[in-house]
Amino acid sequence: MYYIVETAKAFDQASADLEAAVKRHGFGVLHVHDLGATLRSKGLAFDEQCRIFEVCNPGQAAKVLAADMRLNMALPCRISVFTDHGQTRIGLIKPVAMLSALSKDPALIPVANEVEEKTRLMVDEAK
Repeated sequence: MYYIVETAKAFDQASADLEAAVKRHGFGVLHVHDLGATLRSKGLAFDEQCRIFEVCNPGQAAKVLAADMRLNMALPCRISVFTDHGQTRIGLIKPVAMLSALSKDPALIPVANEVEEKTRLMVDEAK
């Protein structure tokens, strides 16, 4: 269900490299949530780093929504850069597994496969 890789890169470098890889593969970064900073700004003790990148390819999103409009709640795709006990990791929930769990429409499988292939490449390139 998850695709997570470890990297020797620092958190900020992995974040910058992920953003560049997203753009190289024809996706856009819609928003970046800095979850670690948000939690700390609310006075919570949170030692790890975590940025969630909302990424989207409009053509692929349109195909998903044409097949099953309910899947708007699963969009956009999210790729996270985070630390776990000081180790930087980059990961995502695999689109094929996620969309298959949410809809049985067979038209989604090729789209989910394409998106998963691209998002995994982005993660691997940022690693």
